[in-house]
Amino acid sequence: MHGAGDDQTGWVQFGEVQSIADKAIADGKATPMVIVMPDANTGTRGYFNDAKGEWRYEDFFFQEFMPFVEKEYRIRNEKRYRAVAGLSMGGGGSFMYALHHPELFSSACPLSASTGPLSFEEAKERALRVRPGEPNVESNKPTEEQLKSHYLQHSVLELVNRIPDNQKKAVRWYIDCGDDDFLYEGNALVHIAMRKKEIPHEFRVRDGGHKWSYWRESLPTVLAFVSQSFHQD
Repeated sequence: MHGAGDDQTGWVQFGEVQSIADKAIADGKATPMVIVMPDANTGTRGYFNDAKGEWRYEDFFFQEFMPFVEKEYRIRNEKRYRAVAGLSMGGGGSFMYALHHPELFSSACPLSASTGPLSFEEAKERALRVRPGEPNVESNKPTEEQLKSHYLQHSVLELVNRIPDNQKKAVRWYIDCGDDDFLYEGNALVHIAMRKKEIPHEFRVRDGGHKWSYWRESLPTVLAFVSQSFHQD
């Protein structure tokens, strides 16, 4: 999954996913796999349903997109052979999709992830901001009740602390964020929360910031990590 302001071509153009994946497979570090990159920059940015239920990207992903891909391509449509990964906004999507649907993914690899608001107050502040080109009309804004419900479902920290531990343990986690990344705090807090909950996970911090050179270096390890589930014993 790509980051904010990018589209489905980002991982191909800048992430060099094809050459990196081909090399990992040729070197025996990753198993052959189909890598799918959805477009979440379609006018309303993001991988989630909005708070008012008017933009339903997550519903589209699970009800239409994933079934289409698994019908169209030579894919084993079982949890064991399915993983989710992404960077920044796509890292947030990876966290959220695996936490919302642990029955569907064997592994999740959020990279430099946007982990969502760290508090409900922050969620309200974000929702009330007027974006460029958006009219400042009160009726456009979600109600506080809608915001609260959305926050509880889209804050990684809230989900890690609230949902049953067996659901979180049903997914293999690989979390990676650079020490100079502006999203480091959220990722570190999620790591601490998972440690307290004794949720097995890999947490990696390397030298670097929020940029493609960091994510290209992450990708071979991500491919090897998800392949551990895909391999036959």
